[in-house]
Amino acid sequence: MMSDTLLELVNQYGYVFFFLAFSLGPFGIPVPNEVIILSGSILSHSGVVKYWGTYTSILTGLLTAITTSYIIGRFFGHRFKKRWLTNRYFLKAEFMLRRKGDLAMLIGMFIPVVRYVMPLLIGMSEIHFKKFALFTYSSALIWTMTYFVIGIYFKAPVLSLMQVLGY
Repeated sequence: MMSDTLLELVNQYGYVFFFLAFSLGPFGIPVPNEVIILSGSILSHSGVVKYWGTYTSILTGLLTAITTSYIIGRFFGHRFKKRWLTNRYFLKAEFMLRRKGDLAMLIGMFIPVVRYVMPLLIGMSEIHFKKFALFTYSSALIWTMTYFVIGIYFKAPVLSLMQVLGY
């Protein structure tokens, strides 16, 4: 079961697991961020790991991933754009950015997969780093805090839901 594997990874790698799960998420980790952050929150509430170490690892990993994605988009995006014109997540993110602008940078963090495609697209659009950081880092902070708090205060329902979903 997924929860056994997750617990074993946390026991073996500690906070590095949370950092890597989020920083490498857009590059092939097949576990949804929501599952990892809720699990980290529940484990910290249970005393297996510390709150601040877990949360800091998750937030730092996410910020690393979206910053890397932005940099790749900024400097190499023009090379990839033609290939991604048929990718539904890329097209959804591009549509959101064109239509909603700054608001899209905030909302994009709350949509799975789009949270990693949006920074790439923002970089491709040559939006200045300061503006990117202001909107996406603020949104990342709100998103991670929200899920972390949900895991702490709704531990039993979250665990039940994760079991039903097979995690």
